[in-house]
Amino acid sequence: MRRIELAGVQVPVIGQGTWRMGEDERQRAREVAALREGLDLGLSLIDTAEMYGEGGAEQVVGEAIAGRRDEVFLVSKVYPHNASLDGVQAACERSLKRLGCERIDLYLLHWRGRHPLAETVEGFERLREQGKIAAWGVSNFDLDDLLELDQPACRTNQVLYNLEARGIEHDLLPWQQRVGMPLMAYCPLSQAGALLHEPRLRRVAERHGGTPAQVALAWTLRQDGVIAIPKAVDSSHLRDNAAAAAISLQADDLVLLDEAFAPPQGKRPLEMV
Repeated sequence: MRRIELAGVQVPVIGQGTWRMGEDERQRAREVAALREGLDLGLSLIDTAEMYGEGGAEQVVGEAIAGRRDEVFLVSKVYPHNASLDGVQAACERSLKRLGCERIDLYLLHWRGRHPLAETVEGFERLREQGKIAAWGVSNFDLDDLLELDQPACRTNQVLYNLEARGIEHDLLPWQQRVGMPLMAYCPLSQAGALLHEPRLRRVAERHGGTPAQVALAWTLRQDGVIAIPKAVDSSHLRDNAAAAAISLQADDLVLLDEAFAPPQGKRPLEMV
């Protein structure tokens, strides 16, 4: 598995997302098993948030990493309404309790809210000094947000990025590449619906002997400095995800995919889900 530096640590370019985990207790054992299998496959970056399942996903992650914490690069996110100086402290401590660990490797502001960025940053820095987080970053920030933040300590920006959502290629992604800030791509397979049935994507997959989902992931990773965090519970999907990093798309593949999913010709509003 190809690796990239994130917050001073070498992590795999494909990790594991947990959005919509922890919402159904009947699925818990399956979700825990999936995350553990992902770790076995080398997908050692796990991304979660207090928002997912209102803490349920963090509980699933906590059960999955029990006894394996040293193998995991753990990312979680704080709700904007909890991102005041004192609020972020309390939210992080709740997350740590659900995760069953003493430190989050990378703690993100989920999106901008009403609290001043300077106050959130102060809260993050206090948590870092306490050893409760190792580093911090942001999520769903457009370029003007990052320029306003103006914080070299911000280690990543996690945003929507896939073949159907390419707006960040106009200015946000190039800027992050120039300053050396890794970008975490959430929903790299979109919603895994119509996207995976696009005929030209399927044609490229056939060329490489892979699946459309693998090619969609490989396409996301063609850019320097990008980490993809797809969610998977099915064992075959996990194995496909882990193998996608080995697919090397050629120039004619990229031309075909550009025809199917046009790159941005100008600035677009930042897309979110």
